[in-house]
Amino acid sequence: MAGTEQPDLEPDLEPDLEADLELLAPLTDFDAFRENGYALIDWIADYLTSLGQRPVCEPVEPGEVRAQLPVAAPQLPEPFSSVLADLDDVIVPGLAHWQHPGWFAYFPAMTSPASMLAELASAGLGVQGMIWSSSPAVTELENHVLDWLVDLMGLPEAWKTTSRGGGLLTSGASASTLIAMINGREKCRKRTGAPVEQMVVYASSQAHSSVEKGARLAGFGHVRLIDVDDEFALRPQSLAEAVSQDLVGGLSPAAAVSALGTTGTTAVDPVRGVGEVAARWGMWHHVDAAYAGSAMVCEEFRHHLAGVELVDSYTFNPHKWFATNLDCSVLWVADRVPLIDAMSIDPPYLRNEATDSGRVIDYRNWDLSLGRPFRALKLWFVIRALGAEGLRATIRRHTQWARDLSARIDGHLCLRRIAPTPFALVSFVHTAGDAATRALATAVNDTGRYFVTVSEIEGRPYIRVAIGATLTARHHVDSFWQFINESAVTLRPPEK
Repeated sequence: MAGTEQPDLEPDLEPDLEADLELLAPLTDFDAFRENGYALIDWIADYLTSLGQRPVCEPVEPGEVRAQLPVAAPQLPEPFSSVLADLDDVIVPGLAHWQHPGWFAYFPAMTSPASMLAELASAGLGVQGMIWSSSPAVTELENHVLDWLVDLMGLPEAWKTTSRGGGLLTSGASASTLIAMINGREKCRKRTGAPVEQMVVYASSQAHSSVEKGARLAGFGHVRLIDVDDEFALRPQSLAEAVSQDLVGGLSPAAAVSALGTTGTTAVDPVRGVGEVAARWGMWHHVDAAYAGSAMVCEEFRHHLAGVELVDSYTFNPHKWFATNLDCSVLWVADRVPLIDAMSIDPPYLRNEATDSGRVIDYRNWDLSLGRPFRALKLWFVIRALGAEGLRATIRRHTQWARDLSARIDGHLCLRRIAPTPFALVSFVHTAGDAATRALATAVNDTGRYFVTVSEIEGRPYIRVAIGATLTARHHVDSFWQFINESAVTLRPPEK
């Protein structure tokens, strides 16, 4: 009603400065940060140096960790000492310890003091590298370190950011492969005009699930998993036959994936053979070297790269076998123009003089995400801390231990290796059959001293032993073998 005063509905925002200062102290109290930081570094060092005394996988039931956590978040700040105490009492007892010296499961997830310190430095800097101008050093260090790696790994000069290609760091090989699939889709669209539902992606039947997932997310209508040979590597002739059949059926071949070290057995697809088939029909050729790519720092492994000049994109994960903690995956492209064309969106709030000059790389136009952490700092710290020779020594000792283990398995009456050991993964079965193979794996894991994974190939279970945890030493592999040797004999059926 006119003339009637309206109530003031705005809340009283007058701050209680004294109370706010106390509540906000944890944001800017760097004396406390220094003290807590020293305490945390001590805690990490104590955790890692005593890890061999713990079971590899803590005995925990579903829901057990959550049951120990408060129902509601704290309303007031808590002392850091309480947080550290809960790390000891709640979190650590609910972990599978990937850094344990008896960790032989999945693939390694290596870390190192240099990498951990780099992670801390990155968090302290608190910057992000979505575009060059948002923090120039973030982009330029990423450019430079990945160009270093091109040289260190014997990869084509054209892949450098100083040439027509270039590299970027992503969260993992799954993200890298999805980017590759998007590029394959766009290349096929421009070449054929075909709808994505008619496009086909080809990969080995042993390819990682990220290939099929990436193809699905990129919208491809078809994924063909190609036959493998006796060593579980893709057959280029089978690939060519599948492509020919799809062309007759009115489909459009778009992308082919070579695995340089499959997840199942570290089989190596013939990169040249796949590349020649891909080139014949104008397909995008992507190499998934997520695990074994790290080994290319050693010249003796580079014969696996034969034909790499035919590759459009290539990914490997330093966070597996390169002493660099999660997450850190490299993706290189031979030509960055198609990548930028496929990935670029240019809103006005991200335009700037440096970008318009064409003299800088804006990684937002290469990557799936806009915000990008300072991942290159980890690689830079690790490479400088270990040097190329330290990285080579790491790869070589793990591979040698794996090959020694393979030789022992080959000489054992009750065990049989099912695949070659080109790197540091050993795949084998118990000769008494599937039940004995599974029983042997269970016996290993029940010790608490070692942990392996069981996978299947052609419907049959087998044991995977991946050597590469940061803290694993030769004597851990030897004691593991002693247990395997003795346990396998006890599982052998009695003589008739």
